[in-house]
Amino acid sequence: MLSMFKTIPTHMDYKGQKLAEQIFQGIILISAVIGFVYGLIVEQFGWTVYIVLAGFAVSCVLTLPPWPMYRKNPLSWQPVVPESSGESNQKPQESLKKKKHK
Repeated sequence: MLSMFKTIPTHMDYKGQKLAEQIFQGIILISAVIGFVYGLIVEQFGWTVYIVLAGFAVSCVLTLPPWPMYRKNPLSWQPVVPESSGESNQKPQESLKKKKHK
């Protein structure tokens, strides 16, 4: 049962995060304007709040899960460099710093 949940991707790339934030901000802005105008027309502030909350819910459904459109540009990582067993564990900078001062 738990192995099913491990197959669900949980990451977004950086461009996907930027896209998700732009979509989120756009939906919130549009729903706020629509809610304000509609609330002004019907003279009910409650409708403004309901419309903004509905926009928030829609934006959460569209931007919080890592949909495939947010994972189109994966990072290419450098390959792992194997450490040879003959070398000491000191970094090259550390061996240079061991000079004695006069």
